[in-house]
Amino acid sequence: MTDRLHIGLILPDVLGTYGDDGNALVLRQRARMRGMEAEIHSVKLGEPIPEGLDIYCLGGGEDTAQILAADHLIADGGLTRAARNNRPIFAVCAGLQVLGESFRAGGRIVDGVGLLDATTAGLEVRAIGEVTSTPTQVGITAELTEPLTGFENHLGATVLGASAHALGRVNSGTGNCDVAAAADLSDGPRQRFAEGAVQGSVIATYMHGPALARNPQLADLLTANAMGITLADLEPLEIPAIDRLRLERLH
Repeated sequence: MTDRLHIGLILPDVLGTYGDDGNALVLRQRARMRGMEAEIHSVKLGEPIPEGLDIYCLGGGEDTAQILAADHLIADGGLTRAARNNRPIFAVCAGLQVLGESFRAGGRIVDGVGLLDATTAGLEVRAIGEVTSTPTQVGITAELTEPLTGFENHLGATVLGASAHALGRVNSGTGNCDVAAAADLSDGPRQRFAEGAVQGSVIATYMHGPALARNPQLADLLTANAMGITLADLEPLEIPAIDRLRLERLH
């Protein structure tokens, strides 16, 4: 169990387009509100990625940024080693795509890091707007009980392989893949309502917001995993303003 939370903000200079840096800030603030020491380690393009941090956060970015990020993450290997050591990794949008097996960017198929059994092609129509889902409670997300809410803005159509599972089952919005595309797949029902991905210690999503500001239980799950405790063991935080905002977004 750690008494100080070391949060890795990975490649914010190329994967920081949509304010997803805020996820690391949320983790730090909620830890400090519990009396814990917490700090953010910002790792930029070209810098080595420490494999011994407690939590890793990746955000969104455009095609060129994704390609640069994938090249760096594959060559460096630090994030892959952290995943093998079961360090929690939280990835959003382009971060999700980059951690998959492959993704489309710049008019071509690009190799991903391979931490998620997922491939990303292109949507015919951009998915943009509110997205809500019910947690699947698979793998390390077994303790999640609260609905998930975020803002999606992507042109990626992500299909999950057998080793990856959805983070949530879509109630509203698009999620990973449009209905028409999912209908053409042999496992269409599984793909059609999928939002995000869970595999090993990786939790990924298309939810912006930032996602962890809008889903505090998810933030606390990452913290609990980093500390080696259960979500139930983590001291609860009562913040009425967040509860009111969640109700507004979910409705």
